[in-house]
Amino acid sequence: MHRSTASLTTALVGVAAALTLAAPTAVAAAPTAVAAVPTAVAAVPTAVATAPAGSARAAGPGQVCFWTEAGQHGQAWCYAPPGYAEAENGTQRHAYSFDSRVDGTVYAISYGPGNSCLYREIRKDDYDENWEAWATKFDGVSDNKMGCEAG
Repeated sequence: MHRSTASLTTALVGVAAALTLAAPTAVAAAPTAVAAVPTAVAAVPTAVATAPAGSARAAGPGQVCFWTEAGQHGQAWCYAPPGYAEAENGTQRHAYSFDSRVDGTVYAISYGPGNSCLYREIRKDDYDENWEAWATKFDGVSDNKMGCEAG
């Protein structure tokens, strides 16, 4: 390899590395550099798509957070074990998305008529951008099943 070719290759690799760390709009602005390293750029949309963009509050380590709107938008309420906690901040019976960073399992709890209740298991790194199945059932969260049936 000639010295000028090596310098050009090094420069293109540096540009591609910078573009993989940049926002998707920066990738679109430099299509010639993107063509030189397609595998590095292909990884960018996946990382961007999984980020909870625009969330009112991100789940911190040891927490599970619930939002009043799909896509982790709206009012947020977070829980950290141990014990049971009633949902707050508008999320009770109105939790349309969630993200768990609890190191272990917690349980979404829904109370029915009488003493009946259902649980839904939520594991570490579980999330749902559109939790329609449980959005209007969610009453609280616990570190145990609280004697409820799977729902």
